[in-house]
Amino acid sequence: MAERPEIDTGSPLQFVINAAAGSGEADTVREAIEDALTAAGRRGDLLFCNGGDLARVAQKAAQQALATRTAVVAVGGDGTINTVAQAAHAVGCAMGVVPRGTFNYFARAQGIPDDTGEAARCLLDWAPQPVQVAAVNDRVFLVNASLGMYPDLLEDREAYKARFGRSRWVAFWAATVTLLRAQRKLRLQIEQGGSARQVRALTLFVGNNRLQLEQLGLLPEPQAAGSPVHAPEQGSLTAVMLRPIGTLEMIGLMMRGALGALGEAQSVEHFAFERMVVKPARMPGLRRVKVAFDGEIARMRTPLEFRVLDKPLYLLRPPPDAMSKTGSEEAGR
Repeated sequence: MAERPEIDTGSPLQFVINAAAGSGEADTVREAIEDALTAAGRRGDLLFCNGGDLARVAQKAAQQALATRTAVVAVGGDGTINTVAQAAHAVGCAMGVVPRGTFNYFARAQGIPDDTGEAARCLLDWAPQPVQVAAVNDRVFLVNASLGMYPDLLEDREAYKARFGRSRWVAFWAATVTLLRAQRKLRLQIEQGGSARQVRALTLFVGNNRLQLEQLGLLPEPQAAGSPVHAPEQGSLTAVMLRPIGTLEMIGLMMRGALGALGEAQSVEHFAFERMVVKPARMPGLRRVKVAFDGEIARMRTPLEFRVLDKPLYLLRPPPDAMSKTGSEEAGR
């Protein structure tokens, strides 16, 4: 395991703020963060940027955080958090999160408040704690990665948000439309633990977030006493495959998902793993496929290797005893 970074409270925190996220509320974000810093007698550099400059600014901020023994802080949604995590994980500096997204699965699973000001105040008191990081090929992901229908769903969701605004209801409606018109089927070869098999699926989804999988009813069954733990954020990932089904079955599946019982559906297969290689079976020569990771979409070279990384991300978050309480509260939401 990588050495836990130390935080010099005299060095300014590096806040990477996606100015395109959060409906243009840059002044509100600035005021909330500056108020938190002033109240705690701390300093911070607020680095506003657009989506095109985000990766470059995040890399520079992470290097500065490492050199000055402080943390780089992502302020934005899942895509912003992923980009900053890529940079922080690569250089080995500590990272903080001030969530500004729609669902905030990563932040909520880590006990980080949704409110901008409260999140900024809390991270000033927290120490870096190790967090499991996953990767698909060379791209880090914290919540999920997928191919097939799910990347299409994300593209449709962004189009609907551009027309109707950012809200969970808009995201739900976009998902409904995508699911009901899903037709493209994947033919994949999956290699895991020395064996290989071919499958047909509408989507392959890999989860690294306990909260998201729990809400869908897709967490692995509890392990017997003394047996190894196989769960997201505890050394494993969870793969979910949706087999091709008709429209009526899809409607029933959506209802199961809304009720947190997706794992009971016969058309859904899910299993835990630490490393899995995926290749196109129908077109072995296909070199690139569309992959989504933490809300971002890219074309990636095949084969795709999904795995848990040995090196953790060191995140400013509540201590483990406080995390247990937060987990109980989230389960009741």
